[in-house]
Amino acid sequence: MHTGLYHALDFAADGKSLDFLSIPFSVDRSPYYQVKVPVCRVRNGAGPRVLLMAGNHGDEYEGELLLGRLFRRLDPARIRGEVTILPATNAPAVMAARRRSPLDEGNLNRAFPGDPAGSPTFRLAHFLEHELFPRHDVVFDLHSGGTSMAHLPCALIERQGTPDRLGRALELMQALGMPYGFVAENGATAPTSMAAAARAGVIGISGEFGGGGTVTPETMAYTARAIDNLLIAVGLTDAPVLAASGPAAAPMQLLQLDSHRQAIYALRRGWFEPAVDVGARVAAGDLAGWFHDLTRLDQPEEELRFQEAGIVISRRLHSDSEAGDCLIQVARPVEEAGILARGLTAD
Repeated sequence: MHTGLYHALDFAADGKSLDFLSIPFSVDRSPYYQVKVPVCRVRNGAGPRVLLMAGNHGDEYEGELLLGRLFRRLDPARIRGEVTILPATNAPAVMAARRRSPLDEGNLNRAFPGDPAGSPTFRLAHFLEHELFPRHDVVFDLHSGGTSMAHLPCALIERQGTPDRLGRALELMQALGMPYGFVAENGATAPTSMAAAARAGVIGISGEFGGGGTVTPETMAYTARAIDNLLIAVGLTDAPVLAASGPAAAPMQLLQLDSHRQAIYALRRGWFEPAVDVGARVAAGDLAGWFHDLTRLDQPEEELRFQEAGIVISRRLHSDSEAGDCLIQVARPVEEAGILARGLTAD
């Protein structure tokens, strides 16, 4: 009664339902408190099985808002298969408008494979990787830059699994209609949802759809189109549910993140002034920005220069920075053939 994670979901039931994942966690104000994570199900017989999740980090809102809207709009009679929707996956973080849970300081996207006897974040991660992910064919985890980061709108996959599975992940990522897509090199044992999906034997897709702890008409449109396009690409729906059909997207530019040299980090307390914004193409040696020290006004600001060429994929929004903060990051443009040619581990 005081450990684990509980639910009453009927995965064989057709129709539409709203329920909760319940995680017991005693707190000062409520000895028998349970974390309640909303989970939505829409099913119409056999067919594609898709899990959509947002709120992995609580302050990333495009996915949270649009997945709630998707649940309200989906008609079971107009789909084939089933979709599970977690609009506020790390619910305590969502309610606190924080990246991490205030209950245990847990970062869900660094908590996989989880621990069934751990704190709430780790129990949730264990349930997702070992019980919920394996019930699906595709997991789509929607992110953004959160409160402190501006991020280039882009889809994301990790280099995981067999060549066939990577090829299918690339195909689905390109179907989202995003201008950019990048491939992360995090390794098979990574604590992320995408690595967890691979370990569960399913295809993992993710993306960064905004930033700054807010949403805009542009970021909401990107995200709505990506969700619609994924559901259409896997054959779960025939037409958009969230967005009106628009013009065909331009071909996706694939990007690679595979080196810490692609980022510039603060080495001490200071104030960052960027020289370029997300989306800029830069060469090695180009000016990235300046680092100011407001406690030493007689000293000039420090020039920061890129070590690697590429496209600026993210930058810190908070000027005030501490040692270890990532200030700005570039990703390397790549071709699909180069990604598929590299060796992968077998299942």
